[in-house]
Amino acid sequence: MRRAIYPGSFDPVTNGHLDIIERGCKLFDEIIIAILINPEKRPFFTIEERREILKEVLQEINRSTCGLRVDDFEGLLVHYAVAQEADAIVRGIRAISDYEYELQMALMNRRLEPTIETVFMMPAEKYSYVSSRLVKEVFQLGGELNGLVPSLVEERMKQKMASG
Repeated sequence: MRRAIYPGSFDPVTNGHLDIIERGCKLFDEIIIAILINPEKRPFFTIEERREILKEVLQEINRSTCGLRVDDFEGLLVHYAVAQEADAIVRGIRAISDYEYELQMALMNRRLEPTIETVFMMPAEKYSYVSSRLVKEVFQLGGELNGLVPSLVEERMKQKMASG
C-alpha cells in the first residue's frame, strides 16, 4: 500500500488543497491529511475545528480510489511520516517562490529520512494563486470567497467572525 502525508495548516482548507488531495488519490492508496500544530502561529480555526471541517469537506471527494484520514502532528514532519509508515510527503507548489522553499524542505527531509520521498504537485490553474493566508486576508477585509473555499468553510468563517 502506498501511503502519503499531505501536511499543512489548512487554516482554512481551500479548494486548492482539495484539488491536490483529489489528484493525489490517483497516485496513492491512502493520504493522511496532517494538520501541523504550530504554537508560534495564531490560527483562525482551532485544531479541532480544522479537523472537523476537513472531515466534512473530504466527504465530497471520490474515495473509491484512495483512503483519506485526517490527523494532526507537531515536531518534525519526517518523524511523523515514519511513525505513520508513509512512503511520501505530498506538497503543493503554486509559484517559483513556493518551489524554492519547498525544495529546501524536501532536501532537508531527505537528509533526515532518505526513505521518504517528496512529491510536488501543482494545483489546477484556477487555484494557482490561492493560499490560506490570502483567503483569510480577503475574508477579513470583506471580500468574496466564492470558488476559493468550500461553502462550508466560508459559512464557518462567518460564524467564527460573528461570535467574536
